[in-house]
Amino acid sequence: MPSFKSTADHQLGRDEALRRLRGFLEQVEKEYGSQVSRLESEWVEDVLQFELTTYGFTIKGQLSVEEAGAQVSGSLPLAAAPFRGKIEKSIAQALETALA
Repeated sequence: MPSFKSTADHQLGRDEALRRLRGFLEQVEKEYGSQVSRLESEWVEDVLQFELTTYGFTIKGQLSVEEAGAQVSGSLPLAAAPFRGKIEKSIAQALETALA
């Protein structure tokens, strides 16, 4: 399976960044709800494990929050590989917005 990775730097510190990102998937669900048919997620300390289905593709990954940055990484189904760049760019933009 192809992988993806998006990062965003911040100067908020881990605790503030974590506070802002706790609602990250809720924002994604509101914004892209019509495109997401299933979304499961669980926070374990400062890492969010998630799995979602969009346009028939299941995407699994994790959001890690660090002192000066946040990173989303995961795996894509092979059929979604042509959209990898667009997916990474969209995630990075959403992270930057959430951390602004």
